[in-house]
Amino acid sequence: MTADKIGVLIVDDSRVARMLLVHLLESDPMIRVLGAVDSGQAALEFLRNKQPDVVLMDIQMPRLDGFETTRLIMESQPVPIVICTATSDSREVAITFRSMEAGAVACIEKPVAPEHPEYETVVRNLIDTIKLMSEVKVVRRWPRSSSILRPVSRTTNSDAVTNGIRMIGIGASTGGPLVLQTILASLPKNFSVPILIVQHIAPGFLSGLVQWLNDTTGLHVHVAAHDTPPLAGHAYLAPDDLQMSIGRSGRIRLTREEPENSLRPAVSYLFRSLAEVFGPDALGILLSGMGKDGAAELKMMKDYGAITIAQDRDSSVVHGMPGEAIGLGGATYVLAADKIAENLITLVKRRQAAGGVQT
Repeated sequence: MTADKIGVLIVDDSRVARMLLVHLLESDPMIRVLGAVDSGQAALEFLRNKQPDVVLMDIQMPRLDGFETTRLIMESQPVPIVICTATSDSREVAITFRSMEAGAVACIEKPVAPEHPEYETVVRNLIDTIKLMSEVKVVRRWPRSSSILRPVSRTTNSDAVTNGIRMIGIGASTGGPLVLQTILASLPKNFSVPILIVQHIAPGFLSGLVQWLNDTTGLHVHVAAHDTPPLAGHAYLAPDDLQMSIGRSGRIRLTREEPENSLRPAVSYLFRSLAEVFGPDALGILLSGMGKDGAAELKMMKDYGAITIAQDRDSSVVHGMPGEAIGLGGATYVLAADKIAENLITLVKRRQAAGGVQT
């Protein structure tokens, strides 16, 4: 950090975009733009001489695009990289998630049109994300821990009767997409339990996230549709600006009910329905993310007899959501990102064997 300010390098081949981003970022007294360059090559040269706290990276650039530039930076001198894109191009969205595989810590929408009704929200998210990511001093490469299935505490409702795990809910925010990909890619194609996911993500990125997960995992991944019966071997992500829950019929419900924790979709809304409908036959997972969305409801799931998992601090880009759940006593297990899938497989088999369910 420079003179107690967050130092940012902007990488964007559009002069107009660079000027706008410099203006927006430096409107905040905590941020200083150290440089604004027009290419990946120029970014690499800049980083040989100066070390910003955050790199704000465009995707579509000549010669070295955002993915290749991110990969080269992470191989040589790691620094938190935030991908900033207008998301209008499907190829651009696909490269965004490849960049996250290469080590980028977040993706955000680029402010482009001051007359747009969401412009102020997009700008606020840009500034907040830069501030948050500046605290990630080392881009996370989660340790290959050997610890497996060490409960933090027993399930509160220890007398709950279970027929085996019938539904899995996952909540994630900042830092979540790569962990989701890690988990889903490690599950077998014939995984026997449906998965419902709320991932906080900027509007316009969801379809690209779903496509990326379909391309890089063995599961069938969908944007959830109302009144759909969730199927084993499939994962369903909540659509933009809709609350997702599971109904008593076992079908997905999508509504425009009020935001919770200022969010729609909210993890809290999904987890509460899993607790109420499936009780001990549900399993909840809370991944990396800022804030506390889903933390109290993960504890609620645990109180109803469900197994609950929170991502550990060391493998989280931001430990807000899982950390809140752990603090509330809502986590049966605290696991590194790369250990969640193998434990999930074990837990499902164990519960189904105990309940007499054939897999």
